[in-house]
Amino acid sequence: MADVMQRIAELKLIPMVVMDKAEHAGAFGDALVKGGLPIAEITFRTLAAEASIRALAKRGDLIVGAGTVLTTEQADRAIDAGAQFIVAPGTNPAVVEHVLMRGLPMVPGVVTPSEIELAMSLGATTLKFFPAETMGGVVTLKALAGPYPDVRFIPTGGITPELVPSYLRLPMVVACGGSWMAPRDLLKAGRFDAITCLIEQAAKLLAASPEVAT
Repeated sequence: MADVMQRIAELKLIPMVVMDKAEHAGAFGDALVKGGLPIAEITFRTLAAEASIRALAKRGDLIVGAGTVLTTEQADRAIDAGAQFIVAPGTNPAVVEHVLMRGLPMVPGVVTPSEIELAMSLGATTLKFFPAETMGGVVTLKALAGPYPDVRFIPTGGITPELVPSYLRLPMVVACGGSWMAPRDLLKAGRFDAITCLIEQAAKLLAASPEVAT
């Protein structure tokens, strides 16, 4: 569990992906590796999610997580398919406890102090701050960090490439998630050349920001 979270902290960006066609998983995995960002969060919003996670996990050269996990049944399907971390938009105690019991990192979503304390009481230490920009972005995260110095965050929601450095400069931010690196329309159309370019640009963004790069 610690190794996966450490790798996420090293990569610093997580492409959040909606896969409509499981047969695209192989080419998408190639785009991630070629682009220099071998990680993805496959959201459980389509019928292709489970098979896509399974195909990507079998490669062995990617960190693959499942996002938008709302139930323990979805969590089990994702874990059995090979997901290495689980992400949810909110904090459902049953899901958080179930995933942690199965030995995987669980990143529940929070926005308020009460939600942070609930997630902490369940054993979660890295939390998804969502929807980040809608809920005040960097300013809100700075305020939340005061009373919760040991909590780490992965902000997602409305974060653009231009905003990434301002988030990653914050010591409480482990990584940022975003869909701009692999847009659904490009994936659906099989435009893996364009996706590779976007992944490369994201990797270069980190390299160009010494204060946030590893």
